[in-house]
Amino acid sequence: MPSETSVIDWLLASDPAIRWQVLRDLLDAPEPVWSAERQKVETEGWGARLLSYQDEDGQWAGGSFVPSDFTREEWQATGQPWTATNFSLTQLREFGLDPKSERAKATVALVGANCRWDEGGQPFWEGEVEECINGRTVGDGAYFGVDVSPIVERLLGERQADGGWNCERARGSVRSSFHTTINVLEGLLEFERATGGTAQSREARRSGEEYLLARHLMRRLSTGELVDETFLQFLHPNRWRFDVLRALDYFRASAMLTGVAPDPRLTEATEYLRSRRLEDGRWPLDWRASGRTWFVMDDGEGEPSRWVTLRALRVLKWWDDWKAAVA
Repeated sequence: MPSETSVIDWLLASDPAIRWQVLRDLLDAPEPVWSAERQKVETEGWGARLLSYQDEDGQWAGGSFVPSDFTREEWQATGQPWTATNFSLTQLREFGLDPKSERAKATVALVGANCRWDEGGQPFWEGEVEECINGRTVGDGAYFGVDVSPIVERLLGERQADGGWNCERARGSVRSSFHTTINVLEGLLEFERATGGTAQSREARRSGEEYLLARHLMRRLSTGELVDETFLQFLHPNRWRFDVLRALDYFRASAMLTGVAPDPRLTEATEYLRSRRLEDGRWPLDWRASGRTWFVMDDGEGEPSRWVTLRALRVLKWWDDWKAAVA
């Protein structure tokens, strides 16, 4: 296998959105170094490109969850669209746009003033009815400095008895969903990072984590069988979808915030992640969600992916550093 250095060099020969995270998470660079690279997200590469598509009123594609010109027929023919405000804000958060920048502040204000949810016409920063969507809205709002505590309170009251969440709750579901739960967990983690959280939000986050950990991130609690083959297939961007790499990256971020040691029940997923490494030291993009996008950031399905590789390497670094420390 080629040296780790060659893989790092490949990652660094990329976009600022990748580079600053490599500097921080893989190379342990001082904050002034990675922060300076992070500032380029607004003016260069993918971040600047996504911002260039923003409407004058602060939205993207004229809508909250779907573009204003989108039709049910297009959804059926080509798949769910990913260009509207909700997914664009989440993408900017993943890129690392500085939430204190004037552009970010202006975006937050404009979205709050002009964007309404397709579902019921609610102001964007008040959230809507689906837990999956509200989880991302909490994450985006907390990251960009919005008071999203009312949405958090709503999510706390919508937990299933098994500890997680499901967008189908309003339609009668009494069991949690891996997909919905990871979206809510990421949102609650961002809320906790921004505000410290509340005793109730921290407890809810622990219950959601336990839902995933009890199932080893992939297995049915009742039988131990694999829940879904797609959980083992890496994609990017994940949008609302769950896979074990997304979950592992979440647990890493949670541990980095709280100082909690990795749970042993993550072992199976971590070793599976390790087993998927290519001979050249990188990880492939297994698939990409269909549907309208602003632009593509990887070379295609089956090809090495910088996003997947970045996330995989930082998960394994966290896991292996912990094992070395306790050995």
